[in-house]
Amino acid sequence: MNVVIRPLRFTTDVDAMRGFLERLGLRSRIESERGGWVDMLAGHGMVALHDAATSSTGGRPGQTTLSFEADKLDEVKDRLEQVGFVDVTVFDEAYGRVLSVTAPDGVVIWVDERSDDLYGYKVHDVRPDERWSVTPALTGAEEPAWRRFLHGLGIELPVRFSSPDEPFAVGLELTTTEDLTEVHNRFTDLRVTRSDNTLQITDPDGQLVVVRG
Repeated sequence: MNVVIRPLRFTTDVDAMRGFLERLGLRSRIESERGGWVDMLAGHGMVALHDAATSSTGGRPGQTTLSFEADKLDEVKDRLEQVGFVDVTVFDEAYGRVLSVTAPDGVVIWVDERSDDLYGYKVHDVRPDERWSVTPALTGAEEPAWRRFLHGLGIELPVRFSSPDEPFAVGLELTTTEDLTEVHNRFTDLRVTRSDNTLQITDPDGQLVVVRG
């Protein structure tokens, strides 16, 4: 099915966040010609950026949610239903087909189907840095149920579970085989905290982005 994990960040400054993520090795793949949206590729996984001011779903500045991209939504729907997630709907949006499903903890997840009709978007020929992977953190998640959900999607658990007693939240995290000292040196203008094999970098939205070596 080729499902790719894609955290979605609502931001007050798409260009600033894009520049920040480019310094981390991600590359812009598709962006709206009107601005306000860009998705970015890592070697493994993606990050999407959405202008919070134009969000139709109430996305707050600095908030990260979880979404995915897939080749064939009908196959995704069948797999999710087979593992017990029956609240699945596939519908059409202006930009293509979308699957909506209620995941564990009552979280609504959207999966976008890849489309060749990209009218209104700029497409970039990108070669992502294979050393970088998108590995978001789920706080307050019911881990066994989320493992079953991700298995149904066909995702091999590129997430980290933490603080199960906290409210549900998605943290933007990445994993890299690049030397963390070299990464650290690219962010001398920003607040960075290093401990063992981890960097915590304050991004343009004022949120902590965690990089694990």
